[in-house]
Order: sequence, then C-alpha cells, then structure tokens
Amino acid sequence: MTYRIFLVEDDHSIASGLQHQLEQWDFEVQVVQNFRGVLTECTAFAPHLILMDIMLPCYDGYHWCREIRRVSEVPIIFLSSASDNLNLIMAVNMGGDDFIAKPFDWNVLLAKIQALLRRTYDFGGQAALLEHRGAVLNPSDAVLTYQGMRMELTKNEYRILQVLLEQKGKVVSRETLMERLWATDSFVDENTLTVNVNRLRKKLDKAGLHDFIRTKVGMGYLIEQE
Repeated sequence: MTYRIFLVEDDHSIASGLQHQLEQWDFEVQVVQNFRGVLTECTAFAPHLILMDIMLPCYDGYHWCREIRRVSEVPIIFLSSASDNLNLIMAVNMGGDDFIAKPFDWNVLLAKIQALLRRTYDFGGQAALLEHRGAVLNPSDAVLTYQGMRMELTKNEYRILQVLLEQKGKVVSRETLMERLWATDSFVDENTLTVNVNRLRKKLDKAGLHDFIRTKVGMGYLIEQE
C-alpha cells in the first residue's frame, strides 16, 4: 500500500526537498498550491498524514489544523522553526499529533512519520526506524545514523541496540540480550556479550552519543527515556 502525505509548507526549497525524500521511500506526496484553500486541497487528496508548517501565508498552521479536525482525524505533524514549549503546547492543543523543529534531521522526521503511520494504520510495510536522541537505527540495513554520519554495526551490535531501543525506558537483562543474539545462530556467552556492548559503546561515544547505553549493576542495560 502506498501512503499519501499532504505537505503544507510555503518554503519552496524545503517543500521540494521533502517531496523528493518522501517519494524515494515510495510515499505519494502532494504539496499545497493554494494557501487559501488548504482544506479543499487536503480533503480532495485524502492523505494518510499531513506535514504542516506553522507560519504560512494567509492563515497559520493552527487555523488549518482546526479546520481539518472538523472533518478528519488524519495524523498531523507540525513543522516549525519556533521550537519553544508554547508552540509545542499549541500544536498539541490544536489537534496535532507530533511536532518537529526546523532545521530537522531527515532520518528523525522519517522515523516519526513511520511511527505515526504505524500507530494509526497498523503500518506493516517497511521495517520501522528506531530513534533516540537524534540517532536513528534502520533495521533494513543495520545502519545507525546520527548528525549525517553513518555507523556500520556488526550483527551482534545491531541486535543489542535494536533490543534496547525497542525496550527504551526499561532495563533489559543480560539473559534477554543473550537469548536474542542466540536466535541469530551466533553463540554468545557472558564475556562475548560484554565485549560486544563495550565495542558498541565506543562507536557511540566516538560519534558523540555519550552515555547512550546505561548499565544497571546486577540487572542489565538500559536506554533511558528522554
């Protein structure tokens, strides 16, 4: 299934760049043409998700969010160069589902889009991206991206990070991690797990992701919720 995304953005360079990136991921994208007729174009296109800038010609994004909410519960992600708490609160109160500040990392935005589509439509196509502190793990190629850098991970490093990100905010026991790595047909004992975790931490530290994985002595490992 191809998901349709309606883009309400008045900066032509941002709009064209986003359209190109989204279409590379097989989304069908329509960019608004008439900023006085956002609701009309939106309902005619019937999108699965809307990316909505706040500062727009004629009426702001909050106005159009209210209008859209009168007729549809389609997920809306606000985009804004104003990242203060007031704008975040306003976005949620006006019916928005998420908020991302400009300039944004493309991989983080994509992770948010996929997560919202998955929650709304039981998204089961491409593997969902896993994101934390701006770092994005792509299960399709086992690559971690952070601030434009790509980190190649070994199979064991990828599995460890995947489990911890999937259980973000929870302590994952060493036994659970070893069971997940065992499922990949790679025998992993206590010492091997420690070596893999330490090697992964060094890669994360080198990229600037300090204290990304925390140790809970006698319990296991944890990636803390933001």
